[in-house]
Parts: sequence; structure tokens; C-alpha cells
Amino acid sequence: MRKQIAAANWKMNKSLSEGKDLLAEILNSDLSIGQNQEVIFAVPFPYLMETQSMIGGKSGMFISAQNCHHKTAGAYTGEVSVDMLSSIGIQYCIIGHSERREYFAETNSMLLEKVNLCLAKNITPIFCCGEPLQIRESGTQNEYVAVQLNESLFQLDADQIQKIVIAYEPIWAIGTGKTATAEQAQEMHAHLRNVLSARYGMEIASKISILYGGSVKGNNASELFSQPDVDGGLVGGASLIASEFVQIINALKK
Repeated sequence: MRKQIAAANWKMNKSLSEGKDLLAEILNSDLSIGQNQEVIFAVPFPYLMETQSMIGGKSGMFISAQNCHHKTAGAYTGEVSVDMLSSIGIQYCIIGHSERREYFAETNSMLLEKVNLCLAKNITPIFCCGEPLQIRESGTQNEYVAVQLNESLFQLDADQIQKIVIAYEPIWAIGTGKTATAEQAQEMHAHLRNVLSARYGMEIASKISILYGGSVKGNNASELFSQPDVDGGLVGGASLIASEFVQIINALKK
């Protein structure tokens, strides 16, 4: 079975003490993490090493950066390079989150550079894709996400693409009052896997974990994760509430 992943994206939230309390509450909860499951904490840059220390090599748990710069080094004040992340043992990095694309004008070609840098340092990219409301309403969402994969990932070879985790974000269903159903999530995840299959073959496509990033909560995680092509979630707001995130972790496929 593909890796089933619950990834917490804290975004720009929590002080250090608040973050430590949250993480401690999660770690002290009744968690059931199977051999095919992973729990990833994407915390703000200043908390990476503290979070790593708290997790302390616990089985099935990993730390992720929320972003990296697309250049190796240089006069980029305030930015963080892949080399820096690698030097402190970070194993995952979120690439191309919808907020990075929207607020920081990150392009597909820029994201390709980030993906390549991460892979070169054995950091697994969690590559985000997804369509905004106007694209969903026009009915061109399948073509839209296929372009995102094609321009940022499809220069990778067969071995490299298997090291990628993909996260689908239905941007139109986040903060708009609209709701994506489990069936809509499955439909897009199946499409993404078919796009991967057309490029790399179904044997390889079937090994790639595809996470759902559309307002996963404790009360909808089981339904979402029960879909055959949904391999867990990239969780925002609910990951900031220990009881919610524990429920999400325990909803992963066994």
C-alpha cells in the first residue's frame, strides 16, 4: 500500500511555547501509526530544530519545512535554502502551496527548481497543486492541474517522481463557503494519478501518495481517506488543535 500521510501545516501560527504545548499534547495522545503511515509536522522555520528534538526519532514521524528558496545561496535576505534545511536533517519540504503561488507569485518553473534542489539533497517535496474558483466554475480544472504537474514535475525521471508526495488543494473550496465532497476529492485524485500514469505508467503512478488539502477536519477525515486514491491529508487549521489532528491521524488507512 502507498504511504498514508497526515501532514500538519501550521503556516504562520503559534508562538514557540504554544507550538511546544500543541506538539506535546499530540505526542501524548492515543495515536495509532501503522507501518504504512507517516505523520509530518510542517512548522515555521524558527521551530524546526525544537520540533525535531521533541519528536526525537519517534517511528513514523517527520519534520517538514513549509517552503525553501529556489536558489542554492546568495543575497536573498530572509530566505532559507535547501542546503540549510539539509544541514539540520529536515526530510520534507512543502513546495508550491497555493498561498505561495498567490501571495508570492511562485511560478511552475520556479517550483521545478525547488523540486530539483530538494531531491538533490534527499528532501522529499510535498508538491501542491490545485485550481482556483474561476477555473472550477469554467470546468477546466483537469487541464489546469495537469499543466501544473507537467511544468513542475514531468522533467523528473521515473526514479525521481516516485520520491514526490503530491497534495491536491481545491482552492475554490477553501474560505469560500463552498464545500468539496469526498467524491469530488476522489475524482481529482484519480485524475492526477491518471496524468502521472500517462507520463510514467500506472505501476509508478500507483506508488505515489496523493494527499487532500481541502479543509480536512476530524469529522470528515474518515470519509475523505476512505476514497481509493486519497492517501491522507495536508491539514491546515485543524492541525493547530491537538484533538482534531489526532482524530485525523487515526483516520488514515491501515
